[in-house]
Amino acid sequence: MIKLTPWDSAAFGLPTWEVCEYSAAALQLVLARPGHHTIKVDPLADKAALQAHGFYYCDTLIETSAVTEQLRRVDAPTGVTVSKALDRQATLAICHGAFAHGRFHRDFSLARSDADLRYNNWLSQLLDAGTVYGLYSGGELAGFIGFQGSSLVLHAIDKKFRGRGLSKFWWCLVIDELFASGHMRIGSSISASNMAVLNLYASLGFSFFHPQDIYHCLVS
Repeated sequence: MIKLTPWDSAAFGLPTWEVCEYSAAALQLVLARPGHHTIKVDPLADKAALQAHGFYYCDTLIETSAVTEQLRRVDAPTGVTVSKALDRQATLAICHGAFAHGRFHRDFSLARSDADLRYNNWLSQLLDAGTVYGLYSGGELAGFIGFQGSSLVLHAIDKKFRGRGLSKFWWCLVIDELFASGHMRIGSSISASNMAVLNLYASLGFSFFHPQDIYHCLVS
């Protein structure tokens, strides 16, 4: 009913848990296990039991996906490219502090520096696995998109490249690379508060489904 999440424990320095079902029995287990707990529930579910057990709202995640016929492709202008050849330290520098919309950054019980470390660690794992595309403009690294299988799981754009309308080109290039590698459907999971990314996926023709409210609880 609950399971350890060691990748988060490594960043926050305390036991971290994912609650796998919303039930009285699972919530009782939470109270018996010190650490930080996460649960995902249907937005229309009754949250009274969560609040009674010390859970608090952090975010709503929305899944999105598209098949190749849905994708509204745009031709990238000259100089806008993607590549798996990228500088590790420069990529990590773009990642650090880039995830203000992340549920861990929005959690008042956690240090922001630890939340930054959590995403840095995740990107390091993706870099080790060779599943990160660097996003380039005029030969300069402007951001990255990390993926696992057919899912885009972690991405960020350097501040000085934001607001230029370039993201749709980079996303199309990476998505087409994944389609070309044999994936039939490309997906992602987005915070409902991240309007820029929601609008990006909508503009590319992606469908949205399966919203989930994310609640956290810190048990001492």
